Amino acid sequence: MIVRSRLVLVTLTALALAGGCGRFGGGDPPAAPQDAPPAATGAEPATEPTSAAPAAASLDPCALVTKAEAEKLAGTPLEDAVPIRETCSYTGPVTGPTAQVEIYVGDGAKKFLDIERELEHEIWPLPGVGDEAYAEDGAVFVQKGGQWVAVKLVLLNDPKESRKPLEELAGTVASRM
Repeated sequence: MIVRSRLVLVTLTALALAGGCGRFGGGDPPAAPQDAPPAATGAEPATEPTSAAPAAASLDPCALVTKAEAEKLAGTPLEDAVPIRETCSYTGPVTGPTAQVEIYVGDGAKKFLDIERELEHEIWPLPGVGDEAYAEDGAVFVQKGGQWVAVKLVLLNDPKESRKPLEELAGTVASRM
């Protein structure tokens, strides 16, 4: 029951992150009204979506990380991809183990990185990957040609065990962008 609750919590968090990017002041305004007023961000958001939005639309997050690659990363079989707008999620079966690979494309991916920085998480550069790339325990962020992609791995293990496989996957993602 705890595993199922955690999986539901992880899924809801991913959906909130993917669907609520506009709430945090980045990207285009959301289609429905939000609880919080938009943050004062100056002129930067007006230029960022113009260059990133068309490019992000051309990237299929589920094609950037295949099911086989997600399963290899998670070390367990996963359900088929569930694409929602600019995201793609592969989740472990409800019978366990708890595992999920999430792919974000576009403004949501960049906002994910920005939030991790604001939270002062330890983030390190990945030289030679895309035009710009970073990693933290459990996630990688790649920018190439003005397009951002984030890959997040959710496992109940020591995140340091997944560093190398995630960093290698960042290179694969960059090659497909």
